Amino acid sequence: MPYPRCLCISVAIIIVCLAVFIDHAEAKSWRTASRESAGIAPDPAVTPEAVIQVYGARAYSWRGYFGIHTWIAVKPSYATAFTVYEVIGWRLRRNRRVLVSHNNPPDSRWFGSMPEVLADRRGEGVDELITRIEKAARDYPYKRTYSVWPGPNSNTFTAWVSRSVPELELDLPPTAIGKDFLGHQLFDSAPSGRGFQLSLYGVLGILISQVEGIELNLLGLTFGVDPTPMAIKLPMVGRVSLISQN
Repeated sequence: MPYPRCLCISVAIIIVCLAVFIDHAEAKSWRTASRESAGIAPDPAVTPEAVIQVYGARAYSWRGYFGIHTWIAVKPSYATAFTVYEVIGWRLRRNRRVLVSHNNPPDSRWFGSMPEVLADRRGEGVDELITRIEKAARDYPYKRTYSVWPGPNSNTFTAWVSRSVPELELDLPPTAIGKDFLGHQLFDSAPSGRGFQLSLYGVLGILISQVEGIELNLLGLTFGVDPTPMAIKLPMVGRVSLISQN
């Protein structure tokens, strides 16, 4: 057997063994990982105005080295709780829909990972945007389909909603693997809804947008440049500002 072929088989065996080991370790630890509120969302009891927030947090376990999990939280005017929309892949194991809505705290840690606010819209006109978000969630085409890579996954859902509500001006970070998954489509608007993109099943493509800048997708990994403000986008690392923060 040629040496390169032996090496590839050996690497594949090692990867499979590591995956089995990691899955076994995760089964023991995910139940105890924190899902507590991070304390960064507004309190609905004292916030009468309408609120939309988009959150992202590093994915659980080894997946977090590569990407994030994202979700959308909405609170109409005078509502006493947030409604959170997100895609949860493990629900497929029980033959359930992966897209769920619930009233848990919108800023819950994602199994230990601290969430970050990716978009925040409040006040006048936001109730109408919430209505459109709810419709986009109902129309999401992958409610019973999930794939960590290249999608559809939680980031595919967030990008789907964002395209329907460009007023969010959501700039999903390069670590949001799955945001560029378009299914059988080759062309669509950028996830922000403020540009366009070409994508081949989320593994190869290009994006040009006044919000995201220019992004190149190679095997689901994003490389890009954002001129406003100047920054580069890198896989695993995320967005790196080139402007001094002084």
